[in-house]
Amino acid sequence: MKRAAWLFLASTLAACGLRQPLEPPPGQSRPVAPGMARRAPTTEEMLAQPTIARPQRVDELLRRSEEREDDRFDLPPPDVPPGDVPVNPDEGPE
Repeated sequence: MKRAAWLFLASTLAACGLRQPLEPPPGQSRPVAPGMARRAPTTEEMLAQPTIARPQRVDELLRRSEEREDDRFDLPPPDVPPGDVPVNPDEGPE
């Protein structure tokens, strides 16, 4: 029984090493080129992962304090005059 298991394992590992160009199944053609593409993509191009699938990690830490620039889109709500802090009536005075 062990010998059969080892033989099966060895044959499966040997089959993994087979390398040849990928071809479409018999009777089928390669995928057509996308709408605006000049040519159909190659097998390697179709198998390549897009950058969004494995984005690069940015581990750069903040090394020094920097003053933030004014954000022209950081505006108060239109019904609150500038300088006033809106008060939630449910909270009451602090």
